[in-house]
Amino acid sequence: MPRTVAEINRIIRTLTATSRDWSPTAVGIVAEESHDPFRILISCLISLRTKDEVTAAASTRLFRLATAARSMAELPSSAIARAIYPAGFYRTKATTIREICRTLLERHGGRVPDTMEALLALKGVGRKTANLVLTIGFGKAGICVDTHVHRISNRLGIVETRTPEHTESALRQVLPRRHWIPYNDLLVTFGQNVCKPISPLCSRCPVAALCPQIDVGTRR
Repeated sequence: MPRTVAEINRIIRTLTATSRDWSPTAVGIVAEESHDPFRILISCLISLRTKDEVTAAASTRLFRLATAARSMAELPSSAIARAIYPAGFYRTKATTIREICRTLLERHGGRVPDTMEALLALKGVGRKTANLVLTIGFGKAGICVDTHVHRISNRLGIVETRTPEHTESALRQVLPRRHWIPYNDLLVTFGQNVCKPISPLCSRCPVAALCPQIDVGTRR
């Protein structure tokens, strides 16, 4: 049976009330320090296939060198790579970051664009990154869905979908609009700290009584 709006609100209120006890995401840390779309874009690119603690440290080091497209584009790729090491695929990401900065200068006057179409046209930017930039950087309505959000939304019975793309579409139909922007960071921190992909910590889960534990095998 589909979740009611009241049930969804209760789940999100409960998770929000306990989220301060969890380790924050790297992008969340950047957002707390600055809602600058450029910093959020670059941090998202660094975060791909990289642990949050590595992303946070790498972003800090890189932003000590440059905080805008022009100054970043002037850095050698090797300097960017050294700054973000040991992020996954750091050399490839360094090249991508530099190319994106050049594109921002050539096509957008050095500014990060605020439309999905323009963001997706940037090399290396997928829908997840674009949604984070739009929602956190520009405050535009949107729902960023990654593997954590996809898995947990289905596990809680909020949606019944097979892919993150389908989850984003389904959530737009059932999730109250006021929850759209914070939903990603809330569920990612929940997924990293409690509702893990394998053997979730159900005994410590604040919404265990509300969770049907769909497709959950071993639990702790």
